Amino acid sequence: MILINKNLKKLMKTLMLNRTKKFALDCWFACSKLPNSREYNAFVSQLIRSSSSVGANYRAAQRAKSSKDFINKLKIVEEEVDESKYFLELLSEIEKINKNENSQLEVLIKEADELTAIVVSSLKTARKNNPKN
Repeated sequence: MILINKNLKKLMKTLMLNRTKKFALDCWFACSKLPNSREYNAFVSQLIRSSSSVGANYRAAQRAKSSKDFINKLKIVEEEVDESKYFLELLSEIEKINKNENSQLEVLIKEADELTAIVVSSLKTARKNNPKN
C-alpha cells in the first residue's frame, strides 16, 4: 500500500509539473494571437508573467526545504493562478466587446479554476498533515 501511495504521489507531482508548464505555454500562445497594441500589451505582459510563475513556483515547491516552506510556495502558486485568471477574464471580456470570440481564453480560464482547486486541496492536505504550519 505504501509503494502504491508513493507511486501515485510521484505521478501526481509529474502531472502537475507538466500541467503548470502547459498552462504557461498555452497562455503565451493565446497571447501571441491577440492584437499588438499598448492597451492589450499591458494585460498580455501581466498574464505571461503570472502564468509562467505558476509553473516556476510549483516546481520550487517540490524542492521545499520544509513543510512550512512547501506551504508558503504553494500559496504563491495559488496567488499566481488567481492573477492569471483575472487577466484571462479581462482579455476575454475585451475580446467579446470587440466581437472577437476567443474560445482559447475560456479554456484557459477553466484550466486556471482547475489548477486553483488542485492547489487549494494540496494546501489543505499539507496543513492537515503539518498542523504546526
